[in-house]
Amino acid sequence: MKTSRVSFAAAVAAGSVLLLLSGPAFAHVGVQPVGEAAKGGYATLNFKVPNERDNASTTQLEVNFPVDQPLTSVMPQDIPGWTSTVEKTKLDKPLTVHGKQFNEVVTKVTWTGGKIEAGKFQQFPVSVGKLPENAEQMVFKSIQTYDNGEVVRWIEEAKEGAAEPQNPAPVLKLTAPKGDDHHDSGAKADEPKNADKDAEHGHDKAAAEHGTDTTARVLGIAGIVVGLGGVAFGIASRRRSA
Repeated sequence: MKTSRVSFAAAVAAGSVLLLLSGPAFAHVGVQPVGEAAKGGYATLNFKVPNERDNASTTQLEVNFPVDQPLTSVMPQDIPGWTSTVEKTKLDKPLTVHGKQFNEVVTKVTWTGGKIEAGKFQQFPVSVGKLPENAEQMVFKSIQTYDNGEVVRWIEEAKEGAAEPQNPAPVLKLTAPKGDDHHDSGAKADEPKNADKDAEHGHDKAAAEHGTDTTARVLGIAGIVVGLGGVAFGIASRRRSA
């Protein structure tokens, strides 16, 4: 009887680990700048897409750009195996940026043709500008499609003081510009070579962050298992001494 109770406690611990590993919060679509995303400047953004399914591959990503924060320049970087499609919309009022008028802005970028297999992730670099000058963040609602027909909509906006939504939209935090320089350490829209270098740096940085996140998760899970094992051992010891 004592052995069966200890085994049950161990099973509970293992079940807890499985639940933690399968949690959706670890695998949502996100966006990070290469360097900084300064208000009123240009930046290279990486949209990071993990494959959160064990039985399907991600085959399409659709990123929607906020219409109320129009960007006049959006340039996706070429990714082997993937094809990017940029969609634009006409403006009711032309925008003037650096003395040049723009009658249309990008509203969506879609990547197709490639595949993100189970247990892997892909980054989609985009050079963008001019970023909003009077905003603290930008929300990029995204749609992830799998080869089994499943569609996951990462479109929920987080509310202050509330828990993170189940399918949060990628959010880009904007920083204050440094001095009069409105171009951050990312690439300018008219400098594709720098964009390539920045995007490559972004891949390395994101991979390192991914490894750090995984290590922290494993350590946290190990701590839970040890704690539950200690409880089970304490119960068994008390019963033996009784």
